[in-house]
Amino acid sequence: MEPKSPSLFDALAPVAVLIAGLAASVTLYGDNASYGPNQIVLFLAAGVAMIIGWKNGYDWERLELGLQQGISISIGAILILLAVGSLIGTFLLSGTVPTLIYYGLHLLNPAIFYAAACVICAVVALSIGSSWTVAATVGVALMGVSQGLGMDKAITAGAVISGAYFGDKMSPLSETTNLAPAVAGSELFSHIRNMARTSIPAFVLALLVFVALGWGQGSDYDPSRLDAIATGLQSQFTLGWYLLLPLVLVLVLAVLKVPAFPAIAIGALTGGLWAALFQPEAIQSMTDTTGSYGLQALTVVWQALFEGITVETGSDDLDALLSGGGMGSMLNTVWLILAAMCFGAVMETCGLLKRLVQAILSGVRSSGSLIATTITSCFGVNLLTADQYIAIVVPGRMFKSAYEEQGLSPLNLSRALEDGGTITSPLVPWNSCGAYMQGVLMVNPIDYALYAFFNWFSPVLGILLAHLGVGIKMALPRATRLEEQ
Repeated sequence: MEPKSPSLFDALAPVAVLIAGLAASVTLYGDNASYGPNQIVLFLAAGVAMIIGWKNGYDWERLELGLQQGISISIGAILILLAVGSLIGTFLLSGTVPTLIYYGLHLLNPAIFYAAACVICAVVALSIGSSWTVAATVGVALMGVSQGLGMDKAITAGAVISGAYFGDKMSPLSETTNLAPAVAGSELFSHIRNMARTSIPAFVLALLVFVALGWGQGSDYDPSRLDAIATGLQSQFTLGWYLLLPLVLVLVLAVLKVPAFPAIAIGALTGGLWAALFQPEAIQSMTDTTGSYGLQALTVVWQALFEGITVETGSDDLDALLSGGGMGSMLNTVWLILAAMCFGAVMETCGLLKRLVQAILSGVRSSGSLIATTITSCFGVNLLTADQYIAIVVPGRMFKSAYEEQGLSPLNLSRALEDGGTITSPLVPWNSCGAYMQGVLMVNPIDYALYAFFNWFSPVLGILLAHLGVGIKMALPRATRLEEQ
């Protein structure tokens, strides 16, 4: 017997459980909610969806097949994430990331402090793919400098977050930048190129506003904290332009349209080779292995690939900036992705997502309004569920079929998921991203949200271009898509 169609109440019940559970998770565990509690909530909500599915006539075999198909969608992203973990580890060890940070810090100019802070955070986030790490290290240092200058701490926090999220959004190393195309069904590097249409103009506009806000402010300040970071970088690693070549290689592979997983894996291995060639002192300081340098280098590079590196300088700021990476660092994110994909898969298999989409899309009449609705829905999910990953996965699964029905390329969906999901997450005080930023920058999101200009300009531009019909990509025949990728 064919299962019966779910009611709107059926479709809303798992969502209500999800929202209530995530609210309790954030209340009880705060910034740690994404490290296990949220995953349990997602599985519980998926269980509620299964019960509703059984009520409507879905048997276990059908639900299990739906779970398998749903999880399989995320396998590509998971492989890329694991490769990204290795890449971060070897790029730290090779001196690639330390060199980028060193050069970035020297861009600071008090006359344009807010804009410079935004650029520095963007450069570092682009190199490591993590807005959280940038905020907790360079961002904290910049907050200290702003206090010494007597500059507005809320504007400084907005500049840090704007730069960090621009770099995070445009970096192939970012978790969310990998997750959005995986959910939408687009290719990573094509997704990044397509995001430039809204991200680069939004970033330029944000920089212009920061220049206007900071122009003419005092130039007397004590740069000792940034100098300490720069000196610490020089003491721990050999620095030089040639150490940027592994990053250049990855970018060249991206331009040549090499698929993301092999491109990033090649970059990780190249970073390991560069570390062995140019960082002998750093490698020797990180191992107790006796014997030849070749054996020591192999041990440390191998460890950087699976566990990352740990640097101990005596400075908490510098240690946090230079430590991390490895495949193991991505396992919690993989867990969260699997949990979210399970929830989405059960909702889709039981027809619950389709029922929600029918209600939400009842007023959508054009491609532009569909994209705009996606962006606003992602922001709404950030408000309701307090997690940026869920704000990408759930709307992505909900709206994917609607894009297909209108003949739209999945690149439209993946960009909308980033514009509405990734970018708006730190603007919500109770969202895990907003809570984290408040914890490290010591500024309430209610205070800095107005000044996180990039995080507003990007979704607004996305909605505006959608309504104007600018940059909307139509789906290509399958053979043409394969050829382009």
